[in-house]
Amino acid sequence: MMCRRGTKQIGPPSDTVKPRAVVMSEPKAPIPAPGDTYKGWLFKWTNYIKGYQRRWFVLSNGLLSYYRTQAEMGHTCRGTINLATANIAVEDSCNFVISNGGTQTYHLKASSEVERQRWITALELAKAKAFRMQAESDDSGDESSPPASGQGGGSRNSEVQSTLRTLGSKVEDLSTCNDLIAKHGSALQRSLSELEGVRLEGQTSEKIRQVTERATLFRITSNAMINACRDFLALAQAHSKRWQKALQAEREQRVRLEETLEQLAKQHNHLERAFRGATVLPPSQSNPAIDSKGSAASKGDASDEDEENEFFDACEDVQEFITVPADPKYHRSGSNVSGISSELGMDDGTTSLDEQSLASNPESPQSQEVVPVRKRRTRIPDKPNYSLNLWSIMKNCIGKELSKIPMPVNFNEPLSMLQRLSEDLEYYELLDRAAKCQNSLEQMCYVAAFTVSSYSTTVHRTGKPFNPLLGETFELDRLQESGYRSLCEQVSHHPPAAAHHAISERGWTLRQEIALASKFRGKYLSIMPLGSIHCIFEKSNNHYTWKKVTTTVHNIIVGKLWIDQSGEIDVVNHRTGDRCHLKFAPYSYFSRDVARKVTGVVTDKDGKAHYVLSGTWDEKMEYSRVMQSSRGGENGADGRQKTVYQTLKAKELWRKTPLPDGAENMYYFSTLALTLNEPEEGIAPTDSRRRPDQRLMEQGRWEEANAEKQRLEEKQRTARREREREANRTSSPTEEGGHPDNYRAMWFERHVDPATGEPTHIYRGGYWEAKEQGNWDSCPDIF
Repeated sequence: MMCRRGTKQIGPPSDTVKPRAVVMSEPKAPIPAPGDTYKGWLFKWTNYIKGYQRRWFVLSNGLLSYYRTQAEMGHTCRGTINLATANIAVEDSCNFVISNGGTQTYHLKASSEVERQRWITALELAKAKAFRMQAESDDSGDESSPPASGQGGGSRNSEVQSTLRTLGSKVEDLSTCNDLIAKHGSALQRSLSELEGVRLEGQTSEKIRQVTERATLFRITSNAMINACRDFLALAQAHSKRWQKALQAEREQRVRLEETLEQLAKQHNHLERAFRGATVLPPSQSNPAIDSKGSAASKGDASDEDEENEFFDACEDVQEFITVPADPKYHRSGSNVSGISSELGMDDGTTSLDEQSLASNPESPQSQEVVPVRKRRTRIPDKPNYSLNLWSIMKNCIGKELSKIPMPVNFNEPLSMLQRLSEDLEYYELLDRAAKCQNSLEQMCYVAAFTVSSYSTTVHRTGKPFNPLLGETFELDRLQESGYRSLCEQVSHHPPAAAHHAISERGWTLRQEIALASKFRGKYLSIMPLGSIHCIFEKSNNHYTWKKVTTTVHNIIVGKLWIDQSGEIDVVNHRTGDRCHLKFAPYSYFSRDVARKVTGVVTDKDGKAHYVLSGTWDEKMEYSRVMQSSRGGENGADGRQKTVYQTLKAKELWRKTPLPDGAENMYYFSTLALTLNEPEEGIAPTDSRRRPDQRLMEQGRWEEANAEKQRLEEKQRTARREREREANRTSSPTEEGGHPDNYRAMWFERHVDPATGEPTHIYRGGYWEAKEQGNWDSCPDIF
């Protein structure tokens, strides 16, 4: 007799099942009920050592799960596969495979071919039902669709009903065939059973057993077929009305969309005709009309402005400024804006803003028609993938100055600190535009934007620049290309300090002396720049100063390195007393503000706010014109009342230029940074481009770069000891313009700055003349 172990019926037993036939009865509903399961023992392939292992399998609601024993069903499931997307394949008489096309694949074996076929049939039916359940869940929202109506809906309804009747008759035919198969199959099975009782040879008995199993297999298959047909009929009857409703809803929605599209087309055509019929004066004709009104674009304009503009509050403490689009009158010529400003009660001359120049930032034809004198490089060799344990180097350096820690080039980028300092000029155009401004407050907006833009290149730059050697220089000559030239020199080694001087043909000078104080705190590294930055405009004699914020490198030990800028900056105009207070918000996991946020307020010497600035230091900065300020009723975190600014629509001052393609493989260098270490002729022998360890690192030869770096550092220490011995031998105090390092800078000399009262190095001149003459005899040998 054949084995029936592990066989269960799907659904309740059927009343029509014959005594000796194992059949699969039809389900009562198209969606499986909780008891609609199939259970039994199967052998599952585990590995080549253990081979096939006996497991208890449960098929329920489209999921096939297995357990080691039946007792595990209540608490431990060893695995589950969803049959809705599974593939079922038969390998031989007892083996079959179930796979979901991903990481789950079950190799199973039944105890007999009949039992395998029962499982295959149950699995196929469960797969079909699971697929239907997914489709029904996707269409569950269609029940609320409007009912079918109209002649079209009636014709479709009759067509569906006719199809259902045809399907019903076909199912009845199949049912009749099934009864005949069952009748004849039972007779065949009885006859074969009688033959089993007769003593025959072993081979004949085996053949009879195979015929019996195949007859039963045929019976099971026919029953499965009829059940599937009945499921389909029940599903079609249950969902025919919903399908009709969904079809009608789609049709009505299509009609509504066609009507809407037709209306939009008519409106578009009407607007196009109106636009063509309107008279639009060109700018050359419109300006005289505006100028004829002069500053008397008066109360009529101002009243219209009050009616058409709505002002929203922006709270300083919250660092959030809500704006609305400004009236078109604010984009007219400067004379008209002055008139509007006077009507709004603003100070004439000092507080009016040329909105057109600030929004569009026009350049003169001379500045736009710049032709590069040479083609700069756009790529450097890709960064090698060398691994190094940072903690093994840094664990003994906690609390020490970063400049005193010997670091391998693995943590560097192939640029020196002097070159990084020159990158402040990445967005020099902001100073070019500031030099053209007639108004000091407008100029302050550009200078503040330039201050923020210098940090945009650092967002992904986690590599440490090379510490410059004492006397090392770096020139950035972009006079013919961009109208400026820049020179940096390392003027001190302990503490490390660099002096920088840049001058432009377009009327501005930038100078700074930056010393770095840095501390390693274990989890993060803090870099505190010391010193002031000066920007002087030749035409207006406006002198601006500001300091840099703190840079923090996070995840030094574990995790991905990332950089944050935090702190506050006061940009001060020493001639007029104007001030811009910028706040760089530190990153906080719990803050709902945008990351890397920067906010600022531009005030005059009396403390009256004229502009608010907002943006991020890695993307862009915008300004908004302040129309009115007042004290709010809500208190800030420190108990003080918040200042509320009513502002116009924000306009863009600066936006970061995208990084070049492949920047992630080139230390995240910007377009300017890629050119800083490019070899050039005629430069000083102390220039950073000539530094051998930095050049070797750029070429990917890091082991050689490390050896060369140690040689240069030892050479520098030897030179320092020699200077100290010379100083002790002469026993003379440090002369004016010298330094505790007993070193006198080549191109800079030490003075007390009249604006800030701080001692600083100021460019003494002579470098560019020496370059023209090719006379570098006075330069020290540092490389």
